Amino acid sequence: MVADAELKYWVAFSAVAGVGRVRISLLKQHFGSLHDAWIAPEGRLRGAGLDSRTIEALLAVRQRLCPDEELERVQRIGAEILTCEDPVFPPALKEIHDYPPVLYVQGALPPHDQPCLAVVGTRRPTIYGRQVTEEIVTDLCASGVTIVSGLALGVDSVAHRVALEAGGRTIAVFASGLDIIYPAENTRLARRITERGALVSEHPPGTRPRPESFPMRNRIMSGLSLGVLVVEAGEKSGALITAHQALEQNREVFAVPGSILSPASLGTNRLIQDGAKLVRNCEDILSELNLSPAGQQPENLELSLLSEAESLIVGQLGSEPSHIDEICRRSGLAMPEVGSTLAVLELRGVVRQVGSMNYVLRRRN
Repeated sequence: MVADAELKYWVAFSAVAGVGRVRISLLKQHFGSLHDAWIAPEGRLRGAGLDSRTIEALLAVRQRLCPDEELERVQRIGAEILTCEDPVFPPALKEIHDYPPVLYVQGALPPHDQPCLAVVGTRRPTIYGRQVTEEIVTDLCASGVTIVSGLALGVDSVAHRVALEAGGRTIAVFASGLDIIYPAENTRLARRITERGALVSEHPPGTRPRPESFPMRNRIMSGLSLGVLVVEAGEKSGALITAHQALEQNREVFAVPGSILSPASLGTNRLIQDGAKLVRNCEDILSELNLSPAGQQPENLELSLLSEAESLIVGQLGSEPSHIDEICRRSGLAMPEVGSTLAVLELRGVVRQVGSMNYVLRRRN
């Protein structure tokens, strides 16, 4: 456990480019404390093994940053500071070679024995991609798996949202400080996540996201997890970076197959071709990770409780999306009646809209 007097210097050093866990360890060993390292003159810093570029960055930050004020800023946003010496620092993350020296956390991380899985994918998922994400994440949460993702638009957002709706836990890893939500469209989602999970960053408050920050963010996502599931990804998707980092960290990589004609599945299909585990459902993931699935009951809609129109519409639906126009045609009902009936069935949890007025039957777990 880090003493309170030293904690502000962990925060201060986390703002210095080029000073990671290894260099912090060297500085502590050389100076005896991070306080002494923070106030050390240039010559002594050089004697501690820092190169000129890192020393220059440290001196520049020292001129503009007050450790006491930085600590107060973290406390103002309600974040907890975990150093890599803290016993509650995630043990899975410490298994990777470049784990961060400091984590800033809003909300609550899951217990150490609760498994996590990273779910990533394209920012522009197809209806198929959204549906697959919803179904697999729902089943993973029912089996006690925490969902980790990066709060990006698309598959990331769907994974976080569905985890919350399923009553599960989810962790969003930031490429910025926790006071800068990126993208801004997910501000409300981020607030919801703190109620049943955590927002996590290695960057102190005030840090804006930079292009190079996202691959660094991804290593934390995979490092916190037993594996990474890629739902949909193009040939140059950032989700593929997460998958490759997972392999380097000795994590499992899972991929959902897609049409060979879909640009959104080019990356995932290539991952499978290169040896990633092909995923058809949640059970494929759980068996590979030696986790027990939740007991599932067969689908059993109480048809006697449905009205005639509801029964007719339910009979037109299955696991493949059906557009409302097609439902009207097959049922013979007018559009207003179909629309209002679908709305009622959705509220009752019988059907689910998967985008663009396409509907499927909601699976019963």
